[in-house]
Amino acid sequence: MKIGVISDTHMPKQAKQLPSHLLAGLNGVDLIIHAGDWTTLDVYHQLSSIAPVKGVYGNVDPSEIKESFQSQLLLTILGKKIGVTHGHLGKKKTTPERAMDAFTSTHVDIVLFGHSHIPYHEKIGNTILFNPGSPTDKRFQPRYSYGILTIENEVTINHIFYNDKN
Repeated sequence: MKIGVISDTHMPKQAKQLPSHLLAGLNGVDLIIHAGDWTTLDVYHQLSSIAPVKGVYGNVDPSEIKESFQSQLLLTILGKKIGVTHGHLGKKKTTPERAMDAFTSTHVDIVLFGHSHIPYHEKIGNTILFNPGSPTDKRFQPRYSYGILTIENEVTINHIFYNDKN
C-alpha cells in the first residue's frame, strides 16, 4: 500500500492551490494522510479527488476542520499501527516528543505528525517518527516537502523535496 503523507498546507494563506509537484507525487497513492493545519476543507476535497483521505486537525484550523477531524487518529493498515497527530498539544517538549507522547497508552509502529514544518524522520525504539514538512510553507527550510509511506513486506517512508510550490 502506498500512502501520501502531508501536513501544514495552510491554504489559502500560503498557496492558492496545491503544488503541481505534490499532486504529481500523490498520483497513484492508495490513501492520503494529512497531519493537520489544513485551514480549509477545500484541501480535503481536492485531495479526496486523488485518493481517500484521513487526517487530524492542527492548532490553526478553524471550527469546520475541528468538527470534521479529531486531534489524533489511530489507523491499522496491513497490520501496522499508525498514530497521527499534529504535534502541538503539550508543553515544554519538542514537537517530536509531543507527537510520541500522544500515543504512550498504545503501541504504534509509526507516528505521523506536523506542526513544526521541519521534515523529520527518526526511529526511536521500534517506532518510526515522521514529519513530512510542508508542501506550501517551508518556513526556514531549504525546500518544500511531503512524504510517501509504503507498507508491503517492510515499511519504507521517505521525504519528497522540491524547490517551488507552483
